[in-house]
Formats: sequence, structure tokens, C-alpha cells
Amino acid sequence: METQHRQIASIVMAAGRGSRMKGYSGNKTLLPLVSDGTEFSGQCPILLHLLENIPKGPRAIVVNHCKEDVMRVAGAQGAMFCEQAVLNGTGGAILAAQPFIEETDASRILITMGDVPFVKKDTYAKMAGLLDVNDLVVLGFCPEDKKQYGVLEIVSQQVRKITEWKYWKEYPAVQQAALTVCNAGIYAVTRKALQTYIPVMASRPQTVHKEVGGRMKTIEEFFITDLVEYMVQDGRPVGYLVVDDPVETMGVDDVAALRKAQRLYQMK
Repeated sequence: METQHRQIASIVMAAGRGSRMKGYSGNKTLLPLVSDGTEFSGQCPILLHLLENIPKGPRAIVVNHCKEDVMRVAGAQGAMFCEQAVLNGTGGAILAAQPFIEETDASRILITMGDVPFVKKDTYAKMAGLLDVNDLVVLGFCPEDKKQYGVLEIVSQQVRKITEWKYWKEYPAVQQAALTVCNAGIYAVTRKALQTYIPVMASRPQTVHKEVGGRMKTIEEFFITDLVEYMVQDGRPVGYLVVDDPVETMGVDDVAALRKAQRLYQMK
């Protein structure tokens, strides 16, 4: 079993500012699952709980915002820290982790977000197992309300496309209703496929208009979801796994979600 774990490496994205966590200026992956007085103080940082659940193989943590704090808290976990010098999207985090990807001898790599604490060990293991027959696997969930989540467009049990809300909201109602699986933003990929498609992603940045520091700016970003597009175009198999309970994939991205996560952790 330990040998199997060593064959699975993990990349944890923990670089972002977490701008929706109003009233908190630190790195949200360090927020406590056990509160003490206020939501923002306490024990059991989200990141440490997450690191307990991912496979025991090599792991990298992508850092930027409050990186010294993240490195101090997680420094004893044996991870490589990779700095994403510019916050340029989820794909940018993978580009920042290239030294780790090149160095590891693991054949399978999990990519997860540092603010999603409740994904089970078994779920990660199942995703890695599906790489026996897929080059990439997307973790999905089926919420009662799709809100503004990206959705998986699935044909014959294969992911053909990940479509963001700003596009699928324009689909006819019948087509929207048929899209029931949402993207959790967590992936498993073979190291060989990742090494093949990282240069492709790096050569095709997307132009994004967004507010930075109170001002609108035009910046270049990279997205992991683009890897799906490239692989599908080349006929590579892209699979998916759907969790039984959408709570497993909840992200702690605002104060309400933090309070919910703390309640759930207490219950468990």
C-alpha cells in the first residue's frame, strides 16, 4: 500500500488572496476548523486537515499570499513549496509547480485546492485509480442548485468539455437541465500527460479583465480546465468521478462557508 501511495504525488493550490473572506487578510487555507472566540481564530487549520487526507506520496504546496505563514504552518509536512509569483489562474499554479512535476518520480498526480477540506481519502484514491484508463480525471458533484458552477459536458462516460456558467447560462433550458455534474476543481492526471500538455497551456494564455486593487486590469491567465480541451482534441480519454455528497467538495471561500465547515467538522 505504501508503494502505491508513493506513486501518487499531490499539488495543493494555496496561493490565492481569498478576497471573498471579508474581514480576514490572511491566507484562507490557514483558517481554523475549530474556532475559538471568532471564526478566524482557533485550531486545526484547513490546510493541515487537507494534507492528512491526500495520499502520503510526494506533495507540493503552491504559495503566494502570506506565503511565510503557510510555510511556517505546513513546514513540517515534508512538502515542496512552489511560489506562484503572479496570481495568474489555476493553470498558473501548475506552471509554478513545474520543478516539482519534473522532480517527482510518481506516475500519477492529484491537483487539489487548499480550501476544500472534506474530500475523503477514498475519493482521492478512486480518482488516482481511474487513471488506469484515463489520462485525466475530473472530480464532480451534483448540487440541488448549480448556481454559477462550471459543468461537465459528458458523452459516453467521458468528459468532452468543462463549460463555465457565463456560457452554459445561454444554453436552452432543456440542455441546461441535462447538465447535472458540476466541476469541483480537483483533478487527477498522469504525469506523462501533464508534462505533454503543460507547454501547450503555457503557450496559450487567456486574456481576462478583472478588478485588482480596486482597478480594472487586463491580465493573462491560465486555467487547468484548458487541459481538458487540449486532451479531448487529441483524442485522449478524460474521465470523471462524482462524489455521493456535495458537501465533500465544498470550498471555504467566504465567512458563511467557513462557519458551515466549522459546524461540519464538529459533527464529524
